[in-house]
Amino acid sequence: MQLDNQDLHILKILQSDVRKSIEYLAQEVGLSTASVQRRLKRLRDNQVIAKEVAIVSPKAVGQHMSFIISVELERDHINHLKEFKTRIKKESRVQQCYYVTGEADFMLIVTATDMDDFERFTQSLFYNDSNVRRFKTSVVMERTKVGLELAL
Repeated sequence: MQLDNQDLHILKILQSDVRKSIEYLAQEVGLSTASVQRRLKRLRDNQVIAKEVAIVSPKAVGQHMSFIISVELERDHINHLKEFKTRIKKESRVQQCYYVTGEADFMLIVTATDMDDFERFTQSLFYNDSNVRRFKTSVVMERTKVGLELAL
């Protein structure tokens, strides 16, 4: 799908605040409200706008700890990769998961209420999986920058 400068401008605004009104977007981009509505429908239908969510403060809901974990699997067989990906997608503590190149197979961003909660997570996801060769954990000291905004 081709995106023009007006599409990109709409996306840039929505990335920082999805609650901006159609009227606001129309005024900022220099289009009619009907035109902005059509563009938004097209952007959503074509999965350019993949999802619209509320970003919740982890501490506000008791998730006081964050971790970055590299995971190395025992075998690189496609079925083992699929099984691991399926398990990760079901785990609510995993905020992000990346299948990567290099020493690790996956990089995870994980939250937990405390160290006991994190230990339960590692037991169920890593120690109980014979396909996990090793994992390395870094404890996040500070969330210096967190976001999913793309440079447009």
